Amino acid sequence: MSVSLLEPLKTASSPSESDVIKIAVLAVGGQGGGVLSTWIAELALSAGYHVQTTSVAGVAQRTGATIYYIEMAPKSQSHDQDPVFAQSPAPGDVDIMIASELMEAGRAVMRGFVTPDRTTLIASSHRILAVSEKQTPGDGAGSSEAVLEELRKASLKLLCYDLETLAIEAGTVISATLFGALAKSEALPFPAALFEDVIKASGKGVEQNLKAFHSAFSYKADTADATDTKTEAIPVTVRGPKHLVQDWNTLLSHLQDLPIPVQDMTQAGLQKVVDYQDIAYGKEYLDIVKDWVSLDHGKDHYALSNAAAKYIANAMCYDDIIRVASLKILASRFSHIRDYHNVAQGDALNVTEYFHPRMEEICSILPRRFGQWVQSRPRLFAWLDRRLNKGRRLRSDRLGGFLALYALSCLKPYRRKLLRHLGETAHLKRLLDLAKDALNSDPDLAIEVLSCQRLIKGYSDTHLRGLSKFDKVIRALTALKERPDAADWIRRLREAALKDEQGTELDGALKTIASFTS
Repeated sequence: MSVSLLEPLKTASSPSESDVIKIAVLAVGGQGGGVLSTWIAELALSAGYHVQTTSVAGVAQRTGATIYYIEMAPKSQSHDQDPVFAQSPAPGDVDIMIASELMEAGRAVMRGFVTPDRTTLIASSHRILAVSEKQTPGDGAGSSEAVLEELRKASLKLLCYDLETLAIEAGTVISATLFGALAKSEALPFPAALFEDVIKASGKGVEQNLKAFHSAFSYKADTADATDTKTEAIPVTVRGPKHLVQDWNTLLSHLQDLPIPVQDMTQAGLQKVVDYQDIAYGKEYLDIVKDWVSLDHGKDHYALSNAAAKYIANAMCYDDIIRVASLKILASRFSHIRDYHNVAQGDALNVTEYFHPRMEEICSILPRRFGQWVQSRPRLFAWLDRRLNKGRRLRSDRLGGFLALYALSCLKPYRRKLLRHLGETAHLKRLLDLAKDALNSDPDLAIEVLSCQRLIKGYSDTHLRGLSKFDKVIRALTALKERPDAADWIRRLREAALKDEQGTELDGALKTIASFTS
């Protein structure tokens, strides 16, 4: 008689394979995966089960994904030996899979842990972007809908809704809502009251954890789509001096002069521009948009005007040191950091900002003529750069660091007199001139040219890389604009440029164009 080394020898005194319940938990660092696995183990013990928990730590796609594995089997008088449990999950041999994030659930399916004839899959529908998704200059996020569809196909039963938001609303972490979803699934033969007893017995954050547990347990799947993250627009509350509020309302009244399909996008752009600078800047934005509306003939619900309203606002609200400093000292930012890291009010919070200004950024916040004077003297520029181009850490939670950032933010009223604004104004004029030139031959091409503003973002090296990609696409426009498929090719080039930081995909696409235009 031969016995496989991969499985324990089954005897009449051991629980049968069908008695064993196998649970895998995939949790990202800081989400309480260890707490959840402990709760499940305590749940099994209190119900009179044998139980074993193991964990395999991972330094993975984000902050470290850990696999917690639990096996349990009922105790019985006919079993005179403790069962031998496995140390880790095996593909096709998991009864319950719990994933703390949507893409982690997708990975569980890819690895074969979820099977349609057996596995109950519990997952939160929220997203934590992987490093590869964050590295993409454009929208590198994977399709949540596509993953959700695969989860439905791969599992016997699927519970997937936004457990992260429910946990935050209860003032705790996602482990409590995952525990509630596990009770809701009825995949374990234990009553909900036993789940609650386990949380109470833990003695830590009982009130918040019970609130989160009940939120997940009582969640009605038919009241919201699991992947729908859209919310109703929140009206902007305007506060400030009476004359500025009146000026803002006057600007808003001018939106009525625009076609209805253009008003929503223009209002969003107007709010962004005024928040970025001031009322006068908003009036300048409206004048430019109205000029483009006058060139539009209403094709595709004013697609041209909407593109102009969107990308003109983005171009006018460029990232500079002044903007970065303004955002870093917002009271709401410190509140967000406290909430995100669960730092109680009254507890010390240390916030260290990292800056690496080059001489180019320093020149950009100088008055135009003085900045141009420095840039026109290479030896002086290089001498200053050697002394100023270095990384710096600034404590924004301390008075000195906060005041330094505040002083930079106070340059906001003078922004239009600084060197950076001169360059950005020239860029916007170039973008609009190129789009108007394209409009003479093809409105769709004009829209794609305007959309190339997506390539430019950030400041310092990020801004330079984006500007370089923009220039490459625009140079290709000269060779393409006489072709009937020019708009499609500009779209392809832009999408290729957004795929990677260094522009490798874009260079390959440009070689393809060079091969047939030559």
